[in-house]
Amino acid sequence: MISFWEKQSFINSDFLIVGSGITGLSTALSLRERFPKSEITILERGVFPSGASTKNAGFACIGSLTELLSDLENIGDDEILALIESRRKGLEKLRKRLGDKRLDYKQYGGYELITENELYAVDKLESMNTKLFPLFGEPVFSLKNALIDDFGFNKKLIKALLFNPFEGQIDTGRMMRSLLQLAVSKLINIYTGVTVKSIEDEGEVVQIQVEDNINEDVFFQAQKVIVCTNAFTKKLLHNVNIIPGRGQVLATAPIKSLKFKGTFHFEKGFYYFRNFGKRVIFGGGRNLDIKGEATTQIGNTDLVINTLKEKLQQIILPNQAFTIEHTWAGIMAFGAHKNPIIKHISKNVVVAARLGGMGVAIGTNVGEQASSLIAQ
Repeated sequence: MISFWEKQSFINSDFLIVGSGITGLSTALSLRERFPKSEITILERGVFPSGASTKNAGFACIGSLTELLSDLENIGDDEILALIESRRKGLEKLRKRLGDKRLDYKQYGGYELITENELYAVDKLESMNTKLFPLFGEPVFSLKNALIDDFGFNKKLIKALLFNPFEGQIDTGRMMRSLLQLAVSKLINIYTGVTVKSIEDEGEVVQIQVEDNINEDVFFQAQKVIVCTNAFTKKLLHNVNIIPGRGQVLATAPIKSLKFKGTFHFEKGFYYFRNFGKRVIFGGGRNLDIKGEATTQIGNTDLVINTLKEKLQQIILPNQAFTIEHTWAGIMAFGAHKNPIIKHISKNVVVAARLGGMGVAIGTNVGEQASSLIAQ
């Protein structure tokens, strides 16, 4: 059972957010801007955010050319432009909120490695630039083939290199720690190691049942609740259209002779790598087993990690020695559409989830939209 003091000081909130990832923290901070005196609480099941917020590769990107061309086959020009604008504005808001120094933001630009099978994309470069010109006021994609050799990539496999000056990289750990510190400085309550079992909107108040290893199950109460658990949302809200997608990642030890800086994609964005100082962080491979990687199990598989090692040796670092120092995985959320889900589940409960692997870019925007929706 809980004490009188716990009931007085911990249980009740004006706004309660489930999930302390990028979206949850951004939602809380946007709510604090709207409601300076409200009681705002975040519940997080992990010691750290448990999805992808502390486990991504640190890309501040808007989308590679082949990925955008693939998207165009399923959605129209207007929706593509809206998605890219959301990513661009989201990154701007994140940088403004924390500052580039706290993000360790470096705008080295983004690149895409083009193989023989993807040369069709080069022919569509100008048409895509024309579509994107209203958003950026200048061409987004350009050819930088001379850099294939300068960067040390395998010239037999990589036939073209595309450049996007609007992309950058961040230090994911510093970003999340800075968001957490900012939230605490704004008197936002953050409780970790808390597993939410159920959410019941009773009309005048929302009851949030959580597991507790010391007391019996505890019931938090809030006037409004925002669920920001991304790929894990279906565990609480069963009818939400979300498909989890595991992203596996490896990091090398420092490589003295590393020749490139920037963020890089290939194979329609299914593979992505970057420098982190003199290290290479390389992730992807979900396309090797789409069904198997549609899981909320956080772990590595031999199939994906071995393929990443092979591509690192064959394409990215040919004829260079390297050591794999660390591997990990995070869970992203996808769906039938690229747009995130930001909607009412009931009168006093809103969901903000399904960031499509673009949490760094759009998480701030999604949090702002969720705070606006719940405040109405």
